[in-house]
Amino acid sequence: MTALSTSTSTAFLASTPETVRWGWLPNAASEPVLRVAPGTAVTIDTVSHEGIMEDQGRDPVAFFGAHGVPADEVPADQAAIAASGIEHGPDAGPHVVTGPIQIDGAMAGHLLRVRVVGLELRAGFGVISNRHGLGCLAGEFPETVAYPDADVEHPERYGAVCTFARVRTTGGVDYGVVPFDNPGLPGAEAVFPLAPFLGIMGVAPGTTEPVHSVPPGPHGGNVDVALLGAGSTFYIPVQVDGGLFYVGDPHYAQGDGEVALTALEAPLRATVVLDVLRGAEADRVIGALREPFGETDEYWLPLGMDRDLDEAMRKATRAAIGFLSTKVGMSRANALAYLSAAADFAVSQVVDDVKGVHCKIRKRDFPAVS
Repeated sequence: MTALSTSTSTAFLASTPETVRWGWLPNAASEPVLRVAPGTAVTIDTVSHEGIMEDQGRDPVAFFGAHGVPADEVPADQAAIAASGIEHGPDAGPHVVTGPIQIDGAMAGHLLRVRVVGLELRAGFGVISNRHGLGCLAGEFPETVAYPDADVEHPERYGAVCTFARVRTTGGVDYGVVPFDNPGLPGAEAVFPLAPFLGIMGVAPGTTEPVHSVPPGPHGGNVDVALLGAGSTFYIPVQVDGGLFYVGDPHYAQGDGEVALTALEAPLRATVVLDVLRGAEADRVIGALREPFGETDEYWLPLGMDRDLDEAMRKATRAAIGFLSTKVGMSRANALAYLSAAADFAVSQVVDDVKGVHCKIRKRDFPAVS
């Protein structure tokens, strides 16, 4: 275990073989790798799993080198984690998760407020992957063959399609660039703006059983809501004393749905401010809700999660009604009417076993509410 450090203002947490988990989330029995006071700004170097997966050879220097990336441009922590003895079996999730962080005074029943202050790119490239048996069109894509004798020595035999993307900065704006073959259009490429965010932000669930990194839940985790970028706030109900907060699954860009399986996966340096809200203070922020909830300057973001997408939609609608009735003061009937007329519901992702839907409630529609 890494020695605990305490700070009342700022702290830094590196991603090392001693401070991360690969494929599993912290649980109630996990030991913290960092301890902070409420209100602390914590800067965390996060690591992408893309480039270190077994179907990519578990060697990011070699994997990215095949795409023309010099060895010194591959994050050293990614290479160190790949080369370490940290366990990552076939039943584990793909994600490298950094933490957990203990927040002094956080107790089960409180609300953890995570303000995403900043997100910095740590690499000039990333990967979008589609793997057999996974993704929205599992069984249709990848349109390749997966061989049963695939192994780390022969990663190409897994048949995964891993699309390499470069980052290009134009006019001070960062873009993802994906070249594609078109005989009639030399130099063809898709160019799209980056919008970095952390796919995983969560607290330890109240169990001592292993917690897989893929499905999100009441603990937050792999919610994959692309709007939760810099400037956003994520609220998570604390499940165990100390909170035991963690992050992972850094993205440079993601479309709602995340249909291939992954977004543009790449490492970020994240700075978050961790606060603990209690009782009436929590009620003033999100009403009577005690489930994961997002907020941006423009939107309130009630969430719904379920293995069935229809039920996820129903849960998101119920959460939105609950928020509007207990925070804004609308009748439940008026809340439902407003949602039907004015709010947008988006599919967060359909690829994490538990599917997600988020509702976008425009704050400007409620000028009297602070």
